[in-house]
Amino acid sequence: MSAADGTGTWTWRRTWAQSMASPGRLGIGVALLALSFAGLYALSLAVQLPMSDIEVYRAEGHAAATGGDLYGFTVTKWALPATYPPFAALLFVPTTWISLTTLKITCVLVNAALLALLIHLSCKAAGLRRAAYSAPLVLATTAVGLWLEPVFQTLVFGQVNLALTCLVLWDLSRPDGARFKGFATGLAAGIKLTPAIFAVYLLLTGRVKAAFTALAGFVASVLLGALVLPGATVEFWTQRMFETQRVGKVWIVDNQSLQGLVARLLHTTEPGVWWLAAAAITGVAGLWAARQVYVRRGHDLWGVLATAVTALLVSPISWSHHWVWCVPLLVALVAHARRDPWRWALVGAVAVAFSARTMWVQYHRGTVALHFSWWQQPLAAPYPLLGLALLAALIWWAYRTPPRAGVPGGAAADRRVPSPRVSGRRPAATPSG
Repeated sequence: MSAADGTGTWTWRRTWAQSMASPGRLGIGVALLALSFAGLYALSLAVQLPMSDIEVYRAEGHAAATGGDLYGFTVTKWALPATYPPFAALLFVPTTWISLTTLKITCVLVNAALLALLIHLSCKAAGLRRAAYSAPLVLATTAVGLWLEPVFQTLVFGQVNLALTCLVLWDLSRPDGARFKGFATGLAAGIKLTPAIFAVYLLLTGRVKAAFTALAGFVASVLLGALVLPGATVEFWTQRMFETQRVGKVWIVDNQSLQGLVARLLHTTEPGVWWLAAAAITGVAGLWAARQVYVRRGHDLWGVLATAVTALLVSPISWSHHWVWCVPLLVALVAHARRDPWRWALVGAVAVAFSARTMWVQYHRGTVALHFSWWQQPLAAPYPLLGLALLAALIWWAYRTPPRAGVPGGAAADRRVPSPRVSGRRPAATPSG
């Protein structure tokens, strides 16, 4: 992958070597991360963190390894069932090799490492200079990022969101023409269906080869699942994938999708046609915004973010921890802020929105969420409202000026966000890594 300031490929090894030359800064980063972990540990002692989803994954892995009924069990006191395709269950088999306690500790540590990786990938995709994602800064940012509500909820439930986001962002931020670009995105869709929308984004932006490579990755995941778990594969793709009630109640505040917003606004458990209409309009507008940002402005990262937000909005259920795309969003806003105080104020406002936890500060037990008054609605649905605002802002940004110079046919050669410090200069292209 190319460095946005034109200095060539920048690797973790070189970043770490440079940071070691400044042991003071590295020590501060390590201290902040240790302090953040200490806070998480203290919180876990005061309030039991369920990590219920990792128990479901472990049960899926056990069913796959022993030939059990993959979609017939429930675990934890909430009676949670398996909801992922059989391919995911195969990947969860290693979770059965260690004790549950060890698995939970490992899950927290791995998710923290994935957050650091996501920050690193986001900085590179946003075109920030390499100093912006040196080891000390990544460690310090990770320490703070662990407390963003979507990231924190990912830790609390033991979710795989950070892994999937890293996989997709790494894949799509590689230069066009990179070998097997799109395949990892297809594999991510084979684990959890929503990443499939990125193949549509690739197709809409004219990268047909990458789109079909993503399709190949998805098909490969389905075939592997069918080879090992044929019965479960037929069951999932013909029945279970359509049973959204297996995932949870659509109207609770945990659901930060359009369907959750519409259900609470209309005070109904079945928003029906109103949600379908809103989802259809948003889906078309969101993908159109993603394409226009890419075509008219040459900004691939913003196109990817528009696609991610569209997926989160139109999905029947998007739990708050699905919104870990807030990490690359915040990095992209920082890269776009430059020295404009108003843009930095926007960065702060978005960071606060993803940290405030306004959906949890309201009493929402039982069916209370179906009876929120008008002023409580924005507090109960901060993420879908922010997502809609982002799509509107991207459409406005794409059309407020003519297409960027040097984007023949509407697409930049490198497809990347130019570095704020080298405005007007295209990043040097290097072989993909």
